[in-house]
Parts: sequence; structure tokens; C-alpha cells
Amino acid sequence: MPDRVEMDQGPVPQIPPWSSSIDASLGWRARATGQRLIRLCYNSFMPNFRTFDGLELNYTVWTGDGRRSRPVLLQHGFIVDTDANWLEPGVVAALGAAGFTVIGLDGRGHGRSAKPHDPAKYGEDKMARDISALLDELGLGEVNLVGYSMGSLVALMVTVADSRVHSLTVGGVGSGVVDLGTVDTRVGNDDAIVESLLATEPATLPAGPATQFRKAADRLDADRLALVAVLSAGHAKVTGLDTIAVPTLVLVGQDDPFAAEPERLAAAIPGGRLVKVSGDHMSAITDPAFSATLVDFLVELDT
Repeated sequence: MPDRVEMDQGPVPQIPPWSSSIDASLGWRARATGQRLIRLCYNSFMPNFRTFDGLELNYTVWTGDGRRSRPVLLQHGFIVDTDANWLEPGVVAALGAAGFTVIGLDGRGHGRSAKPHDPAKYGEDKMARDISALLDELGLGEVNLVGYSMGSLVALMVTVADSRVHSLTVGGVGSGVVDLGTVDTRVGNDDAIVESLLATEPATLPAGPATQFRKAADRLDADRLALVAVLSAGHAKVTGLDTIAVPTLVLVGQDDPFAAEPERLAAAIPGGRLVKVSGDHMSAITDPAFSATLVDFLVELDT
């Protein structure tokens, strides 16, 4: 097991190489001490950078072992952050074991990044610009880009606009992107999610997708007013699917209502591949087949 590093924020100057023996279930844990969150992590550093409009965003880098030619950049979904979306389910560990350097960006309004309550600061188009700004910050020439749910919309926008994307993987989305240009609001209504986030007695909320989002926000101690601002900004539309010219994997849970008819999304992207794993919107990413399929796809392209 690699040495453990305890930190509050900011970079760790010396970054040890990835250890393929790392166990994702032990690779990190966090504890609250008063108002302060202390994160215990392995082989990672977590600096901030100032994005295009001045917001301070946080990202984490796990260094690879030198076998792979391009890093993997992960963009999480709504409410969650890098840890909850990618680290806890074992995706980071699987990519690291395969030798990849992994970069996880906490989107604006999420995780350790700035959380303004002004809807004007949000939108998937702004988050796409954040990814390009991070590529500039790190001086990266090419990356393998991976998104989930809201992060998939962001990743699609980046891929259309930024030639530094070498490959694209999207999860948690399906025909909604083709029909609506966004997440499938036919399944999860934004107004209902806002209502659930603002509810003073969440125990009384009815069962359904909106309540699941509230439960996730409470579990992560998320800034619910910032999340309301994210939804209040509305959704930017994904366009230009037919112009995507990089290898693309659509990787979804077979029971995910937000990823209905993923065949149509894969078909809308030239050369798009589709793989289904077990699970729904919340659980598909925890299926070991999700990480394994992603790793196989990226290793195949690593030339």
C-alpha cells in the first residue's frame, strides 16, 4: 500500500507513482472536523486553478506509471463530485492499475470547487470551457475524455469544440441527447429536482428520481443552493454529434431511465460504440464491468 498523505487543500509537491495494488475501497476516506473536511488520499494532489471567468476550480491528479501516452480526464455528473462519481466506485483505481494518469475535475458548484449561488455562473457550455481551460492550465496536448450524466453533455461539447480530445466515453445518457440536446428531462423534471433540493422536510418527499437526487445531495453534504442555481441556469444544448471524429464509447446501465435508447445516441456519432452493463443511473458505474469496459477501450486506443 502506498504512503498516505493527509492534506487540507493545495498540491502535494512530491507525487509517487501509481501502485496497481491500491484497493479502491481503502484508497480514500474523508472525515469532518468542525467546518473543515480533511481528505486522506493516496498518490494524488489536488490544486485549484482559476478558470476563464475567474472561478476557482479544484482538480485531482493521480499519476500513472508511464505506460500510457495520454491521461484520462473525468467529468462527473450533477450533485456528485470526483470522489463520489469516480473514486468510490473504483474507476480511478482501475484506470491507475492499467497505467493511466487520471485527472478528475470538480465542476463549478460541486465538490471542492467554487459554489456561487448565481445561475448566471452555470451551464454545461461554461463547464465545457472549464475543461478546455484546465487543459490549457496543464499544458496537455491530448486527453481521453470521460463524462457521466451531466458530465457527458459537457464532454460531448468539449469534443465538438476542442481538438485535444483523443477519445470520448459518455455514460448515463441516451436518446435524450439526440432528441432534446440535453439530459432526458422527460424522465427527471428539473422543477421537481429543485423542489426536492429546497424541501425542509425531505423525509416527506415522494419516491422518485427527484428524491434520489436529494438523498445524494444530503449524503455528500452538497451546497443545495448552488445545485439549485445549476438547474435554474437551464441546459445548454449539445449540437454537432455528427461532426465528432474521435473514437467514442457509449457506456450505460441497462436499466438506466436517463440513458433510454442508447443505441440512437451511439448511431448519431460516427463510429460510436455501445456497451451496456448492469444497473441503473446510480448503480451502473459501480458494476465492475463499467470500469473494465472503459479500461479495455482506452488501452486499445493507447498507441
